[in-house]
Amino acid sequence: MKLVRFGPPGREKPGIIDAKGRIRDLSGVVPDIAGDTLGAKGLGKLRKIKPDKLPLVRSAVRLGPCVGAVGNYIAIGLNYSDHAKEAGMPIPSEPIVFLKAHSCVSGPNDDVMLPRGSQKTDWEVELAIVIGERARNLSKKEALDVVAGYCIANDVSEREFQLKRPGGQWAKGKGCETFGPLGPWLVTKDEIPEPQRLDMWLDVNDERMQEGSTKTMIFGVAHIVWHCSQYMLMEPGDVIATGTPPGVGSGMKPPRFLKAGDVVRLGITGLGEQTQKVVRFKM
Repeated sequence: MKLVRFGPPGREKPGIIDAKGRIRDLSGVVPDIAGDTLGAKGLGKLRKIKPDKLPLVRSAVRLGPCVGAVGNYIAIGLNYSDHAKEAGMPIPSEPIVFLKAHSCVSGPNDDVMLPRGSQKTDWEVELAIVIGERARNLSKKEALDVVAGYCIANDVSEREFQLKRPGGQWAKGKGCETFGPLGPWLVTKDEIPEPQRLDMWLDVNDERMQEGSTKTMIFGVAHIVWHCSQYMLMEPGDVIATGTPPGVGSGMKPPRFLKAGDVVRLGITGLGEQTQKVVRFKM
């Protein structure tokens, strides 16, 4: 299934994509694509529904983040060896885990807003894991059992805030408003049986910047979910962004960063595409 959330910010409705690629309204069936809806029972209920019997969303609508009420937005750093090399950092011996503020979450095609004082805002196409069941201290065999599905994430990052500001916390450059586009849809894991064989790409102003594959991840999906569960309790609706391939702006010579008016497009096999316009800081 491909599950979406559509409508104005803060008032999104749940939906499902039908066989013709159209949005069908799920609001009469579930309150949101969030919480218990993402568990095995909730998704099992949705699988019994015939999308063509649901109300058709006829007009063009904004797509919201494909997961509602995101709690933990977990991210994995330097999870592609070639990206670690371009960043000038050693290949990690275990996953580098950090958190993005959940208030950074935005729709897949919403504007990306440069934070006040930004000089080095960067792009990162990433595969995101959506958690569907409460998870703690999992065994490695259990890891994929708690996954609801996958979506695209753009882990937008302000490198000056991330790496140069005092405090040594990546969160300063990772959790800014609009720095967490998710979607366009959540694809349930049964449709993505091999998450380690997905091609991914990102363009800025129609120029290809990133091209890679999840097969080159240092730590795969199952390992990441298992690892995170050893250190925190994960709940349905939590998101884990799994790292980015090479081609980020900070790794170029000379470095290149986003400016107002730029257009970013990105996609992953089977998960759709995102498009964001970069805008100046707005109060």
